[in-house]
Amino acid sequence: MDRQIYEKIENLSPNAENYILTILSGEYAGEKALLSAGRYTFLEAGGFFEKYGANLPPLSRSMEFCLFGESVYAELLSRGKKLIVLGAGHVSLPILRLGKMIGMSVTCIDDRPSFAKRAESAGADRVICEDFSKALEEIPGDRDSYFVIVTRGHRYDQDCLRRITKKSYAYIGMMGFRRRVRIVKEQLLSEGTPKEILDGLHSPIGLDIHSETPEEIAISILAEIISVKNREKGSFGYPEEILDGISEAGEEPERRRVLATIIRRKGSAPRATGTKMLILPDGRGIGTIGGGCAEAEVIRQSRQLFADSAARPFLCHVDLTEEAAAQEGMVCGGVLDVFLERV
Repeated sequence: MDRQIYEKIENLSPNAENYILTILSGEYAGEKALLSAGRYTFLEAGGFFEKYGANLPPLSRSMEFCLFGESVYAELLSRGKKLIVLGAGHVSLPILRLGKMIGMSVTCIDDRPSFAKRAESAGADRVICEDFSKALEEIPGDRDSYFVIVTRGHRYDQDCLRRITKKSYAYIGMMGFRRRVRIVKEQLLSEGTPKEILDGLHSPIGLDIHSETPEEIAISILAEIISVKNREKGSFGYPEEILDGISEAGEEPERRRVLATIIRRKGSAPRATGTKMLILPDGRGIGTIGGGCAEAEVIRQSRQLFADSAARPFLCHVDLTEEAAAQEGMVCGGVLDVFLERV
């Protein structure tokens, strides 16, 4: 696997449809191409995709297909998810903590220094202590950005919503009584904000689980965000920790890496297609493809790629029946096909 392709990932427009194409078997196994907005931005000279890439089927999601006798996996890239919380009040703090727990990069904005410090203590990755409107100028927004507006007044809500609706985003939710929300929406509508954008606002925010405490409200909000996130057609993508691990890879034995990607899954296997783990020479992993004996088997089979520099990338098949899973203390079984390739 050529590291160049991963260096290019970080420079792609997050609002374009970006795909990594991988040959899964045969003489070209492991060859990759990068497709962004319908154009190749990385292509191996003289390789399979240079010869046959113009014949790709229409792509609209992550998928596996056959092209001139070769099995190809096209992965629609999904970047790391970003949670931006506007306001650092008593409801915000459990939102920040839960956002971190589900693996999102968390930013909190509040113009009050004492409240900003509380957000830092809650574990936010980034805290901006500034006027909401000015702080939002530092947040570019993209299709992986999830905005939660929980400020202390409708004037601040209005300022935040006005600026967020001019950005790209995956989700906007706003807390507030119905009258307060109506006032904000009516004002923005009068300013020219399209009605369809305002109709897409999640308010009342969160799933209706009759929540009362700040923690219960936070759970309802994160549950709604998870629901929106998991409806995406994109797959797992390349989390920052995986990209960082790839950037450290080298030919020296201690710097060798093997990338494991779930290509197919059946039954109740715990992780989705596209989930990745980077395996280190000592058997440790960065990320996880589900843990338990299935992951242990994938790590075991990866050893041949560490031991033999001429070994080709290959699909590792793991069939975990419910009985075997139960013996290992796992809650689910299933079948996985995991592609193993050297970085």
